[in-house]
Amino acid sequence: MEQFEDTFGDLPDPRAGNVRHDLLEIVFIALAATLCGAQTCVEMALFARSKERFLREIVEMPHGPASHDTFSRVFRLLDPQAFEAAFMGFVRRFADKIEGVVAIDGKALKGAYARGARHAPLHLVNVWAAEARMVVAQRLAPGRNEVAGMLEALALLDLEDCIVTADALHCRKDVAAAIRKRGGDYALAVKRNQPHLYAEVKRRLMAGPADSIVTDVEEGHDRSEVRRARIVPAAELEQSHGFADVRAVASVEAVRQSANGNETVHTRYYILSTCLNAERLAAVVRAHWGIENNLHWMLDVAMGEDAARNRVGHGPQNLSLLRKLALNIIKANDDKGSIKGKIKRAGWDDAFLTKLFAHMR
Repeated sequence: MEQFEDTFGDLPDPRAGNVRHDLLEIVFIALAATLCGAQTCVEMALFARSKERFLREIVEMPHGPASHDTFSRVFRLLDPQAFEAAFMGFVRRFADKIEGVVAIDGKALKGAYARGARHAPLHLVNVWAAEARMVVAQRLAPGRNEVAGMLEALALLDLEDCIVTADALHCRKDVAAAIRKRGGDYALAVKRNQPHLYAEVKRRLMAGPADSIVTDVEEGHDRSEVRRARIVPAAELEQSHGFADVRAVASVEAVRQSANGNETVHTRYYILSTCLNAERLAAVVRAHWGIENNLHWMLDVAMGEDAARNRVGHGPQNLSLLRKLALNIIKANDDKGSIKGKIKRAGWDDAFLTKLFAHMR
């Protein structure tokens, strides 16, 4: 509990001064419940009652387990920026310095929408450190403006020795400048939403000398896929298109062949602020998809984020961060087994749950 208090002890309590349940204890129990599979505030309260004897070995709970209304009220009122700052302090306890590929992408919380506005759910920007396999930051996309959310997230990060990857929505001059300002390099996808830049990237790749390599052959699920990476220096794009410190353009071609002989070819294009070799480029592009497969998919399938129906106040944003905190802790555990298996094991085995918390060094 000392490590947890060191990380989250400065969180300001948004409630009145006569509250019965300590804020730090509420957040700790909510995190423990999430590690054990709780997906709602009702389930957090049920966990607290069911595990009261175990929890009293760690926290005092002088007034007994809190109700689901208490859990809900705390997360509705808790300042999300203060919670995010504490979360980033927790991340630093795992890794003093983030290096390698940092993938940034947005995710909608499908159940978190105002009454009558199902088409406009809450939108968050997530930052994923691929090599560390950790979420390192979260930011609200204000007004569902994912670019604004990304710029706010970038302002929080030290990106020295990092390569930031993002999809074509974020292939913008202000994003490139923000990444370079924070000390990072970038590999930004280019698509037809920027026709002049897209045409220029393709032209340079076709005309220029290139470092080209067959990077990977993957077989499985009744298909095979060959990926080829290609890079051409293109420092002139900084002057002609205004991207800070752009140094090269690149493509990764994926040729997929199914068992019945059908072949599809898909090519992705990028601008880079550093001249990677083709093998490294392929690894960077591959690592970017970890934010979908190892974060967003896990949040939805293993932790029920898409099914979450908390919609009031800061609740959706704070509970999403709580899930990411739990996911980081579970991924830090090196025991064999799936994420869903470890969640069930934590609920069944108090010793394993205690072991998970021991990672909060």
